[in-house]
Amino acid sequence: MSAGHDHPNHPYHLVDPSPWPLVGAISGGTLAIGGVLFMHDITPWVAVAGFLMVLATMFLWWRDVIKEAVHQGHHTKVVQLGLRYGMILFIASEVMFFSAFFWAFFDASLFPGEVKQVARAEFTGGVWPPVGVEVFHAFDLPFLNTMILLLSGCTVTWAHHALIHGDRQGLLQGLGLTIVLGLLFTAIQAYEYSHAAFGFTDGIYSSTFFMATGFHGFHVIVGTLFLIVCFFRAYAGHFKPDHHFGFEAAAWYWHFVDVVWLFLFICVYWWGGN
Repeated sequence: MSAGHDHPNHPYHLVDPSPWPLVGAISGGTLAIGGVLFMHDITPWVAVAGFLMVLATMFLWWRDVIKEAVHQGHHTKVVQLGLRYGMILFIASEVMFFSAFFWAFFDASLFPGEVKQVARAEFTGGVWPPVGVEVFHAFDLPFLNTMILLLSGCTVTWAHHALIHGDRQGLLQGLGLTIVLGLLFTAIQAYEYSHAAFGFTDGIYSSTFFMATGFHGFHVIVGTLFLIVCFFRAYAGHFKPDHHFGFEAAAWYWHFVDVVWLFLFICVYWWGGN
């Protein structure tokens, strides 16, 4: 490491050379090729290897980031501001991602009898939900999951406030409860899917339903893993009242997941199921 890196005269972080971008590119390429081979019924093992390589890259890369932030002190106020901008842009891209699914859903549900979409009109019978489709009751399991996610938003906020005020016990308790609620949401969603009266390929209703709610479920799993990492980091004492962007990013992501679910509940389950 150069002397300029040891004693910088600026607030920015000039990252040291790292193998992980190249390793990550190779891992992602392996996963993509493996996905193609799997979907052509050739072999699943290349995809498995690529997936494990991606997981290993993420673990090792973020391990280095944690070292830079906690032990080496590279994450100054200016660097943290840049990280916040990056997380904001990431969440904005996620908003666009889910907007595509809502667009598909509303295009089909608002115009089920569109004359230019002959196959759609024949399948739906000109109404929404389509004729013969047995939908979920909004105020059954979906409503329970809504309450669970809203409560988890409260517990992660409790954990954040405890962190800001130096309450380590409250931080761990709030994070632990949020993780349990996230796991409970995923379990109920899996139970709901297993009792669905329609499959993924059973038409436009099932496709739009499973794409929107399924990707949201994937984001809940990712967010839960994010919070689990934060729990162990909090237990190890990595977070300080004035230096905890890793936790803050996880909380932002979790609140985003909450808001998306509210739109799914109102639009897909309640309005789209009546």
